[in-house]
Amino acid sequence: MKSLLKMTWMEGKLFLREPVGAFFTLAFPLMMLFLFGSIYGNEPTPMFGGHGTIDISIPAYTAMIIATTGLMSITITMATYRETGILRRLRTTPISPLVVLATQVVVVFAMTSLGMLLLVAAGKLVYHVRFEGNALSVLAGFVLSSLSFFGLGFILAGIMPTARTAQIVGMVLLYPMLFLSGAGFPRELLPEAIKKVSAFLPLTYVVNLLRGLWVGETWSSHLLDAGVLAGMLIIGVILSAKTFRWE
Repeated sequence: MKSLLKMTWMEGKLFLREPVGAFFTLAFPLMMLFLFGSIYGNEPTPMFGGHGTIDISIPAYTAMIIATTGLMSITITMATYRETGILRRLRTTPISPLVVLATQVVVVFAMTSLGMLLLVAAGKLVYHVRFEGNALSVLAGFVLSSLSFFGLGFILAGIMPTARTAQIVGMVLLYPMLFLSGAGFPRELLPEAIKKVSAFLPLTYVVNLLRGLWVGETWSSHLLDAGVLAGMLIIGVILSAKTFRWE
């Protein structure tokens, strides 16, 4: 436990000192919120089931943060540590792979949570965002969504040969999902053909689940979304353990 706490504290400071990761986790979603809020406001509209643009954007931007931290932060950090020999040096210590993985999960989850809290606070203060769901249900959906994408990040970090390759592959997977899943733009604004493509993107199920829980829908209305994410989590845990490499 002592080694876990020390590594978590160190990794937290390193995360905040990395401008790219901190920017896309904490600042960029807020910029998107204010940009589209200044354009569309937050007046209720039939297009979004009587909700405003910002009402449904906060859970969508939360999905954006989850995808970014899962596919970029974890992937690049772990691949870099392996390539630069940090993991090799850790291997000579009593620290187990479980502690290394748990440290990354704790730090990235904390930063992802902070990013969501900043969105909610800004939405409440500036746009009077409405929340009609159950806080515990949204929290559970947030945890499930985050862990499912963290698993993808660990898999990529384990199978990519270099940090540079891991970064490129992470970006190739991330950016199409941001634009096509409803995380960057509401799915209601996308053409029907794009909506059909989005059904094959994991981030779509995060957006659907978080948006639904945010506006008060039940888990029974999102069994497919929850099932896909739970399956991703289970597969991610299994493959992460198998693909983890010290060097």
